[in-house]
Amino acid sequence: MEKKTKDCLFGVCLTLKNGVIFMDKIFKEHIEVKDNFISLKSSSNCENQQQTNEAFSEKWMEYENSNEKEKFYKMQQKWYLELYGFENEDALAKFLSTKKYIFDAGCGLGYKAKWFAELAPDSIVIGMDFSEACSIAANNYKHIKNLFFIKGDIADLPFQDNSIDYVSCDQVIMHTEVPEETFKELTRITKNGGGEFVCYVYAKKALPRELLDDYFRVETKNLTNEQLWEMSRQLTELGKRLSQLKIEIDIPDIPLLGIKGGKQDIQRFIYWNFLKCYWNGEQGEDNSDMINFDWYSPSNARRYSEDEFKKMISTNGLKIEFFHIEEACYSGRFSK
Repeated sequence: MEKKTKDCLFGVCLTLKNGVIFMDKIFKEHIEVKDNFISLKSSSNCENQQQTNEAFSEKWMEYENSNEKEKFYKMQQKWYLELYGFENEDALAKFLSTKKYIFDAGCGLGYKAKWFAELAPDSIVIGMDFSEACSIAANNYKHIKNLFFIKGDIADLPFQDNSIDYVSCDQVIMHTEVPEETFKELTRITKNGGGEFVCYVYAKKALPRELLDDYFRVETKNLTNEQLWEMSRQLTELGKRLSQLKIEIDIPDIPLLGIKGGKQDIQRFIYWNFLKCYWNGEQGEDNSDMINFDWYSPSNARRYSEDEFKKMISTNGLKIEFFHIEEACYSGRFSK
């Protein structure tokens, strides 16, 4: 006879059956969790989405071997607080402690999901990603008892309506096949009356930069990973050399091209208006290469105006609790 027991872990009742955990309360149907991992879907029928999945699998598997990961993770944590209106890490921890179920949509290597789980040890945290990074994350963090990972499509979620207290989709939604539909799906699972959803989208840049970026959304399918990594390293070197010039130029406004006037460092002028060539001396070459690869390799990488993003928010009946604007992006925290 099968052994079947109940256990209340972190305030959430789970059913244990021969060492396998079931979390039926939030899922649409019965889901088996083997250790800390659920595999729902491994590939997409959409060509662009599948290429994007493969690009991010390549990025994260390559990056897993980097010695610069911890610097990048720390930078991302600091930026996350700024993007979503948390004064400091303690403020985020206090906020998360009130959320029973926390979902990291598009978790990559799982470092933010792990951060959430450590900040909110009495919550259940679930990270989900469509790339191979998800299984790496599950293996790396299997010692964290309130953290689970799902391999699957964040545009087609296994959760019930109004089931998740905090949904975080940070720097990911633009890489889904139809971001507006993904946003709607993430809104669907956000709990009514106290649930919150945070999201980030790329901001549209100047016209010359947008034309180049659109070109690579198509051309990337004709390039090998080796070619893309080599170009990424070349762009890192270009960004580095331009930064080292320390030249500031006074740019005239060119509204028809979307070019903003004023004094700008030459590297930033080229970066925002013509060509992404990321370089950050504090982060180092591996991180800079990875960020350039992240930009040029996926087929799916939509950009938005502020009005377009706010329309997406209002269309889904969300209230803006916090909204952030910078040259690279728009982000915010929304309640249902």
